[in-house]
Amino acid sequence: MAKPSPDSTRPSRLLVLELWGLGDLALAIPFLREAALHTHVTLLAKPQAAPVLARFAPTVEHVPLTAPWSAFHGKYRLHTWPWRSFARTLRALRDYRFDCGVSARPDPRDHLLLRLTGTPRRLGFPRRGMIGLLTESVAVPQKPHRAEHWRALAAALGWPLRPIPTRARSGRRIILHTGAAQPVRRWPAGRFAELAERLRASGWEVISLDDTLTDLDRLLDTLATADRFIGNDSGPGHLAAVLGVPTFTIFGPQLPELFAPEHRGAAWLEGAPCPYKPCSDRCRFAEPTCILALSVEAVWSRVATWLAIKPAERIRPPPP
Repeated sequence: MAKPSPDSTRPSRLLVLELWGLGDLALAIPFLREAALHTHVTLLAKPQAAPVLARFAPTVEHVPLTAPWSAFHGKYRLHTWPWRSFARTLRALRDYRFDCGVSARPDPRDHLLLRLTGTPRRLGFPRRGMIGLLTESVAVPQKPHRAEHWRALAAALGWPLRPIPTRARSGRRIILHTGAAQPVRRWPAGRFAELAERLRASGWEVISLDDTLTDLDRLLDTLATADRFIGNDSGPGHLAAVLGVPTFTIFGPQLPELFAPEHRGAAWLEGAPCPYKPCSDRCRFAEPTCILALSVEAVWSRVATWLAIKPAERIRPPPP
């Protein structure tokens, strides 16, 4: 790989790619906030990124793009791709004349997109045999978590990645979010309902949310009022963590060491063992036993420990 010249190590216009879901975007927020202190930053991301940036990184410019390959189904039906709008976005990005671009994914599609924007300096994590699309290869972190990839990119650019400030939360309001983008990541709603009853019986105020709350501004406002958050491996849990809320995640096909929310108070229960994990949400069985095998008792035992609920509190009947 070519080494950057000394005067090129501090970019004046930085293009950042994060083309996937809300959880992925949330994990990129510390990098975006830090980068915005040093340079002009443009984020290429799905349209849903706009309210998240407005809340956490308002000086970062957003160029919306729904990359066809980020769809869960039919991503390679090339005849259905919006080629004209894609070409318009590329032309607009070339006009920015970025001097540096980054992606935290070892994804040659990202790297090709960076190259097509005409960005001369391109940093990332190349997949074996695909190094020619990047100009600088960043060493893969020892820890596999996606947040570590953003930290490695920041270090390569000479920036310290500071954690987002949090405040102590001593109240008794807990938000349960029962949704997830993919069915294999959803712990059954009936089990969430039973978990909610046990929490109420232990003196917690419980607010239950699901995927019908699609207004991201309202979702962020609601999450900000929480003292604790419990949910599936999905975007709202990561947003809660960025808001400073301690989170408990019920994992299914994914691995906590890759995608657990970034918060000192984060905890989780890993899904049942499966030889195909992580499986990219494509279950090979009739039903996702990795998450369906997690009983209410198993989740409650870990949640009660996380909340430090005393045994006497666990059996106290709910108020009339």
